[in-house]
Amino acid sequence: MIPRRRAALALATTSFAALGLAACSTADQPAEPSDEASTPESPATSDAGATGSSEYADGTYTADGSYTSPGGQETITVTVTLADGVIEDVEVTNPETTNPNSLRYQGEFIDGIAAEVVGVPLDDVSVDRVGGSSLTSGGFEDALQTIRDEAAG
Repeated sequence: MIPRRRAALALATTSFAALGLAACSTADQPAEPSDEASTPESPATSDAGATGSSEYADGTYTADGSYTSPGGQETITVTVTLADGVIEDVEVTNPETTNPNSLRYQGEFIDGIAAEVVGVPLDDVSVDRVGGSSLTSGGFEDALQTIRDEAAG
């Protein structure tokens, strides 16, 4: 009796799998042509740079970003150049930092940030650790949000 149950179970499993694949395959078939006019993609959903449109104005933007380190409150200055919503250039400076540990970690962050963000659409940038520095990333993200707000408006 047990071999029949296994056979029935195998048959049922195979049938459900085939049914599931059949349902999936119809979703992948091209849609029938319609007489309705299509609407172009909005800039917010199109690929950045593909058509030269973006929800962000081209230009160079500068903002300060703050974060808390073991040594206290720190600030970095971020300058980003945007073209078609994509970061073309980035510069990070630490004008007020005097703490040696903060200077070290900020320096490592500054040395590695361009490789992480240049050529990336502004909305896709999210850094959490660059060059061994994780706290400086918080300040960078803070400044980047200000830049997003300014470039969008």
